[in-house]
Amino acid sequence: MVDHHESKVIRNLLIALLALVSVFVAGTVGYRILGGPQYSWMDCFYMTFITISTIGYHEVVDVTGHEYGRLFTVFIGIAGIGVLGYVLSTVTAFMLESDLNISRRRKKMKLKIGQLKNHYIVCGVGLVGTNVAHDLELTGRPSVIIDNDLENIHQYLEMHPAQLYLHGDATDNDVLLAAGVTSAKGVFAVAHDDSANLVISLSAKQLNPKLRVVARCHAPKNAEKTRRAGADEVISPDFSGGLRIVSAMVRPNVMNFLDEMLKSDSKLRMEEIVIPDSLTSKPLSVLYHSNKDCMVLALQREETWQFNPQAGYLLQDKDVLMVMATPEGRSRLEQLIQGID
Repeated sequence: MVDHHESKVIRNLLIALLALVSVFVAGTVGYRILGGPQYSWMDCFYMTFITISTIGYHEVVDVTGHEYGRLFTVFIGIAGIGVLGYVLSTVTAFMLESDLNISRRRKKMKLKIGQLKNHYIVCGVGLVGTNVAHDLELTGRPSVIIDNDLENIHQYLEMHPAQLYLHGDATDNDVLLAAGVTSAKGVFAVAHDDSANLVISLSAKQLNPKLRVVARCHAPKNAEKTRRAGADEVISPDFSGGLRIVSAMVRPNVMNFLDEMLKSDSKLRMEEIVIPDSLTSKPLSVLYHSNKDCMVLALQREETWQFNPQAGYLLQDKDVLMVMATPEGRSRLEQLIQGID
């Protein structure tokens, strides 16, 4: 992640280093010509080095016999010292500005994270966490990623430069608080280690009991422990992967349809909308107003499912709608519900 100013400094540094190399080459060749073949290339290079570095040893290459020998030495000394000084000052400035830029970015990042509400926190940016964060971005949901490995963060930022992130241990309460866990909507505990995901689930629920926690669990024996620690849902990649493999064999077209929604960049997703009390006894048709990017597939009332509910179906508080929608369609539906509310 290199900004425009840093790239300019790097370019200037490369130019200065090239100029320094040019001075060394010119000095080495010049002393070879002035001194004659009795001096080796190494002698000529060393003569150039002690001239530029002002070490002050005796002259390795005798140039007193040449009319312009000492004048050439003066030129090499002035040019070399000037270029070397510029290189050192550029390196120093680059290091100081890099530290300042890092500090400035951290402050800016913390400010942006502090302004988030109802966002998601992805703890662990490995293979699973990367896909989680990518889908959140694709569907227009704000998120913060956390990882202990800075390399994982940088790899993700190469593809998603606008992503908000924190470098730290997600099991640490201070890191979760810095990510805005108290105002977050949900936490994904998707680190590589089951014990880490268990601690993340426990810490997140203690800091914000209202948020939803979905945890990744490798070993089935740890699933119940993770639930008791605070995870609302525990997902086993091995178990889910096995079910998907079976479905790909016996229900290939269904899997293709789901893959189109979940894996493509079409942004079409299955979403769920919780009905507020303000819509009680109102027909489902009130949610269809000017929203062609949303289709209601089913409705859950307590433990009962109503598939393909009709437009006149009367809604109740805490009904859950299963809809197929684009991010824009979901957003319009949520705004419509808030407007009725």
